[in-house]
Amino acid sequence: MSVTPSPRYTTTAIALHWALAAGLLGLLAFGWYMVGLPFSPTKLKYYNWHKWAGVTILVLSALRLLWRLTHRPPALPARMAAAMPRWQHVAHHGVHHLLYVLFFAVPLLGWAYSSAAGFPIVWLGMLQLPDFVSPSPELAEAIKPWHMIAAYTLAALVALHIAAALKHQLIDRDGLLRRMWPGRTA
Repeated sequence: MSVTPSPRYTTTAIALHWALAAGLLGLLAFGWYMVGLPFSPTKLKYYNWHKWAGVTILVLSALRLLWRLTHRPPALPARMAAAMPRWQHVAHHGVHHLLYVLFFAVPLLGWAYSSAAGFPIVWLGMLQLPDFVSPSPELAEAIKPWHMIAAYTLAALVALHIAAALKHQLIDRDGLLRRMWPGRTA
C-alpha cells in the first residue's frame, strides 16, 4: 500500500513561515516608522530594538532555510499545477528564491552598516555580536542605501507573495493557502 504524500507543509515549516512573516512585517513597519523620527534617545533605543529584531530575523531565516533544505516541501497538487500558466510557475519559484536571498541580505547589510558606523550590536542588551566589518564612515555611507534598497525590495516581494496567495484564495479558489495555513485544515 502506498502512502499519499500530504499536500500540506509540515507543522515546523508552517510555524517558521508565520513567525518569519510576522517578524518581517513588524520589522519593516517599525523600521519605516523609526527612520522618520527626529534624533532623540527614543530613536536610539528604537534603533537598538530594530537591530535585535534584525538578528532574530536572521536566526529565524537560517532555521527556516535549514528546515527547507532537509525537508522537501509538498508538490503542488497536479490539478493546481496544470491550471497555472508557465509564467506563474516561474514567478512562484523566482519570488521564493529572491525572498530567501533577501531574508539574509537585509539583516546582514544592516549588521555591516552598524559595524561600519561604529555602533556594535548587543543582541537583547546581553550578547555583543562581533563587528561584521571594521569601522569606516565611508563604508557605512556606502552600505546604508543598500540596506534600505534591500529592505524595500523585500517589502515589495512580501506584498507580491501576499497578493499571489490572496489571488489563489479569493479568485482561483484552489485551496493553495490551506497548504501553509496553521492548524488542521480540511
